[in-house]
Amino acid sequence: MEWKSYRYKNITFLILTFLLSLTLGSFGPFHDLLIWAGYSAAFIAGVFFISTFTAPISAAALLILAEYYSLPGIGLAAIFGAMVSDYFFFSFTKDNLGREIEPIYEGLAGNHFDKVISTKHFRWMFPVIGALIILSPLPKDPGLNMMGIPKLKKSQFVLMSMGMNIVGIAFILLLSFVIKPTPII
Repeated sequence: MEWKSYRYKNITFLILTFLLSLTLGSFGPFHDLLIWAGYSAAFIAGVFFISTFTAPISAAALLILAEYYSLPGIGLAAIFGAMVSDYFFFSFTKDNLGREIEPIYEGLAGNHFDKVISTKHFRWMFPVIGALIILSPLPKDPGLNMMGIPKLKKSQFVLMSMGMNIVGIAFILLLSFVIKPTPII
């Protein structure tokens, strides 16, 4: 079967990313590199924490760092890295992607969809579902759009991003009490 016609490219890539994170978690030189880089590595792990495909590797790095550095320090560095990455993603989405998507959205759904989601029965659901999508390992784009991100001010987005990254990264760091990656190789 040819890769172009393969139906499950993204799922395959995600599974490979999980396998890579497990491999890196047991690879001694990777541990050594992270320990040497310290809080800088936590910052970089935070930058990569926002993508579905790089989040497992980021989580493995944070779990390794949690063995050697203070959890609050690692958390702050990773949260700051994730916020920087989210901010650049937000700027791109708000300024460019939104302009490209708007005509497509208007052509497909238009006013009818706007009327349905603006009723009191549905209005509250979309930001909540959007936040859950952003916190999950699913792609962030639908979640950002459901939360009305293109309509948010940058300062509002930074606060929202900080809150969601605190929850996601704190969860990974809490897992460090249970999951202890040890180098095998």
